[in-house]
Amino acid sequence: MAHAPEIVAKVRAAYVYERLGLEAIADRMEVGIATVRRWKAKAEAEGDDWERARSAARLSGDGHQLLAQMILEDYLTLHQATVEGVKSDTGIAPLAKAEILSRLADAFTKTMSAVGKASPELSRLSIATDVLQRLAKYVTQSHPDLIESLLTVIEPFAAELAKEYG
Repeated sequence: MAHAPEIVAKVRAAYVYERLGLEAIADRMEVGIATVRRWKAKAEAEGDDWERARSAARLSGDGHQLLAQMILEDYLTLHQATVEGVKSDTGIAPLAKAEILSRLADAFTKTMSAVGKASPELSRLSIATDVLQRLAKYVTQSHPDLIESLLTVIEPFAAELAKEYG
């Protein structure tokens, strides 16, 4: 049974923007899970990687802050455990402790720098995705009579952006 392109676009949108699992999307859209998997694989083969688009969507808006926060929290937990271990270990000479703390300070600086950077390609796609989301929100609020027309164009265009930037 052939499905309309709008259904494929809705499936992609649910996966990318709502971060639903393929099974949940198949149930919601009343499409077989094998079909949904096939659409995803076909899109990837054609240059539209739903995983990258999903990551970019997550990074757009506040997602990048969440990612940076997770990385920083993991690092700070390890950093604090290391400091506590160095402080409590009486077998480490004071000069060696100072060297370890110096290295930790350097690692902290490098980690903070890394947290502030992102993949340039993913960043471009993230910005493009954010613009599309803002456009959809604007049209929904300011021109609700045009939302159906916008939706017929925006999802396929999002897939084109993913091919270009992803």
